[in-house]
Amino acid sequence: MHGSTASDPTLHLDLSGAVALATQLKKHLATVFLGKAGVIHHALIALLAEGHLLIEDVPGVGKTTLAKAISKGLSCKFHRIQFTPDLLPSDLIGTTVFHQPSGQFLFHEGPIFAQVLLADEVNRATPRTQSALLEAMSERQVTVDGQPRPLGPPFLVLATQNPYEFEGTYPLPESQLDRFLLRIHVGYPARAAEKDVLTSHRQGEPVDQLKSILSPAQVLALQDCVRQVRVDERLSDYLLDIAHATRTSPQVHLGASTRAALSFYRAVQANALLQGRDYVIPDDLKSLAIPVLAHRIIMKGQRSRDGADPAETYIADLLTQTPIPS
Repeated sequence: MHGSTASDPTLHLDLSGAVALATQLKKHLATVFLGKAGVIHHALIALLAEGHLLIEDVPGVGKTTLAKAISKGLSCKFHRIQFTPDLLPSDLIGTTVFHQPSGQFLFHEGPIFAQVLLADEVNRATPRTQSALLEAMSERQVTVDGQPRPLGPPFLVLATQNPYEFEGTYPLPESQLDRFLLRIHVGYPARAAEKDVLTSHRQGEPVDQLKSILSPAQVLALQDCVRQVRVDERLSDYLLDIAHATRTSPQVHLGASTRAALSFYRAVQANALLQGRDYVIPDDLKSLAIPVLAHRIIMKGQRSRDGADPAETYIADLLTQTPIPS
């Protein structure tokens, strides 16, 4: 499947071709990221909808494996950045140094110049460093000495944070959370899948042996196909009904933004394509409302006693109260 390159501007796919490629990639990733088909599905939604993915979970559940698998399966440049309180923006973006033989200043790229970027424990970096990542996620470029430098394409950020450890962390600002298309939780695998993990790692890391099956040009063609997926006007109104309800609810301090509504729109288009359709149905919206919207709204109440996220609980209730178009 590797007949095109990232520089090929003529690559186009029809729906059947796009679905075949996406299905092939999903199955390919599942050979090394075991027992978590839903997580792979959400990661591909973020990729195909040109968004970014925030993974909230404890260490050791395979977040790095997922990022590596995506980059290898796509033949994309991958970098992992361990975010720490002493990480500087220049450590992320790069620096300009004077090259004495030529008498010129040369720019040395930082690790952010990748196509798949794993920002590990992103909430451990200072707000100043987080702001450098914000421009990259929003504009798909960084500015160095007043000069914009493009990133990708494609450009996918997979960021992780531990929701149970707060010492030495800086909460992500609302503006940065709004740049993540989805927030998901990986969770522990089922016992049978975990046994398969033990067996598959007997002779090393399986992800290191993963072959690339899609070129960056094919990813861009898939992203173009997602934009062609049809959304009925009644479903657009249903989407806006959900978003607007978060802005008027007495339970919500800060509702979903227009960017959140647009992200919701793009995500359901990608979900429809991954399901083999060129049109969106209500179930696309219902299945993605929580991972797309929950991290973008701020509730007035505190975290519930059972540990559930109040925003996720609120949106689940909202879905039951919002009339579904016929």
